[in-house]
Amino acid sequence: MREQIYALRFTGQAAPSSPDGHVLNAATSARSSTITTVLTAAGLDGRIEPAAGGEAAFTSEVTFTGESAFQETGTIDFGHGDRLRFTTVGSGYLAPSADPERQHGAVIWRVEGGDGRFAGASGLITSNFFVGQDGAVVDHHFGVLFTPAPAGR
Repeated sequence: MREQIYALRFTGQAAPSSPDGHVLNAATSARSSTITTVLTAAGLDGRIEPAAGGEAAFTSEVTFTGESAFQETGTIDFGHGDRLRFTTVGSGYLAPSADPERQHGAVIWRVEGGDGRFAGASGLITSNFFVGQDGAVVDHHFGVLFTPAPAGR
C-alpha cells in the first residue's frame, strides 16, 4: 500500500433536497493549490495559493440527525477516472460560529473505496467548513489515503 496526503479548499453550494430541510446536497470544487504555514515570533501565518494542475469535484448528501449533528455520504472526483467514495465516521457537527453570517462545522469521513487509481483505497479525510446563509460553502480538507501500489513496485 502507498500512503498519499492531500489538502484542498473546496468552494461551492449546499441546498436543501428534502421538503423539511433535513437533507442537503452539496456540490463544490477545488483547484490545485499550495498551502503554507509559517510560525514566527510575530504569530501564525497560513496561506492557500493557486498552483498549476487540475481541479477536484466534490458531491455529497448530508442528512441532519439532530440540531447540530449529521451523517454524510459522497464522492470526490480528482479527474482522469480517479474517484473516492466516503461516509461519515460517527457524526458531523454544524452550529453557529463567531461570524453571524456563517455556520461552522467539522466532520471526519472514512474512505470506502474508489475508482481508477483509488480502486481499493482506504483512509480518513477531515473537513473543517463554513456554510453561509445563502448556502455558500467553503470546505478545507486534509486527507490521508492508502492506495494499492502501482503494478511492478
